[in-house]
Amino acid sequence: MKLAYTMAPGRGDTDLVLERLAANLAARGLRCCGTVQINSERADAGPCDMDVRVLPDGPVLRISQDLGSQARGCRLDPAALETSVGLVKVSLSSGADLLIVNKFGKHEAEGRGFRDVIAEAVAMEIPVLVGLNALNRPAFESFAEGLAIQLPSEPAALMAWVNEVTASADELV
Repeated sequence: MKLAYTMAPGRGDTDLVLERLAANLAARGLRCCGTVQINSERADAGPCDMDVRVLPDGPVLRISQDLGSQARGCRLDPAALETSVGLVKVSLSSGADLLIVNKFGKHEAEGRGFRDVIAEAVAMEIPVLVGLNALNRPAFESFAEGLAIQLPSEPAALMAWVNEVTASADELV
């Protein structure tokens, strides 16, 4: 199984690392599908807006909701997340060299979101790279049944893993 995850230390750092990796892989001609998250600061100093770009060059979808300045808790727009999941599922069925999922988050931990897409990619023997945070790590480890490897969030380490897991696919052609 070619399933890996990465965790960067700072808030939003994993998003930046995966977005840069996806751009570099696309420039090399690798067929990536999945999502990368783009966080945008707000003028009102509220929490950032969260968007995902559907890979390889699909739409950018706003996945956060503006719940007002006094709101606390999750701002994720579940309908927007599920729209991105549907788009990625279609893209995956067309074939891919790699699936990148910006985050195995609360929805995935609860059995929704990208969980089935990740499982489908693994079953299709498509390598999968997932962004993860400490809060959802136990749920991800349970889902992966101990078969996922942790990669450092450094671009060189991620690129080395991608080169390794996609090289075997190139050799079969």
